[in-house]
Amino acid sequence: MKIRLVTYNVHRCVGTDRKLDVERVAEVIAACNADIVALQELDVGRRRTGHVDQAHRLAELLRMKSHFHPAMYVEEERYGDAILTALPERLVRAGALPGLPRLRGLEPRGALWVAVDIGGGVELQVINTHLGLVPREQQVQAAALIGDDWMAAEAFIAPAVLLGDFNASPFSRTYRMLTSVIRDAQSGLGRPPTATFPSGFPFMRIDHVFVAGAITVRAVESPYDARARVASDHLPLVVDLEIEPPAGA
Repeated sequence: MKIRLVTYNVHRCVGTDRKLDVERVAEVIAACNADIVALQELDVGRRRTGHVDQAHRLAELLRMKSHFHPAMYVEEERYGDAILTALPERLVRAGALPGLPRLRGLEPRGALWVAVDIGGGVELQVINTHLGLVPREQQVQAAALIGDDWMAAEAFIAPAVLLGDFNASPFSRTYRMLTSVIRDAQSGLGRPPTATFPSGFPFMRIDHVFVAGAITVRAVESPYDARARVASDHLPLVVDLEIEPPAGA
């Protein structure tokens, strides 16, 4: 079974030209031709972005269904992450990740877990997240993701994917914590890894896709056309997977 995933920090659909353009972001995503899309930094009903429900609008434009998790509330306004797909799916869990209470001003963070029916009686477990900016904060959040509520949960059965904006490079302790239990989709490909940040001159690998189970990574790419370079401060990370059905599926 072949599945194409995208993880994309859309920067509330405000581009590097400071233009708010949800339709432009949808065009970038549509060009990736993905089956499952994980998005970070979405505004829902926020005054600063015209009170648009960006998760719903992007899903509508892409003819997909969406699950949105608000990591942060500002009165009636929401800000967070989403998973979009046209495949049959079910929400497993959505919730907050721990932070550092003694450090004021840090954005709340969360994660969203959806099980996607990829055919042949096989479900792909997909967790989308956006970790904090402070290394210690990231490590606390990575520990939570590895723990019983998420990746160590009984329902997190391979094949499975963890993806999102981790704000952590492959040289970080956060990355090493995660790769101790789940493998980087870009490892062992025999080619230089693909970076996605900043979009105008990508040299940092902070957006990641991690995989578990009988999954072969067939390709990794990131669009670098003029539209993708300006639509957000990140580029999408596109990963093609081939998933072997479990015995007896």
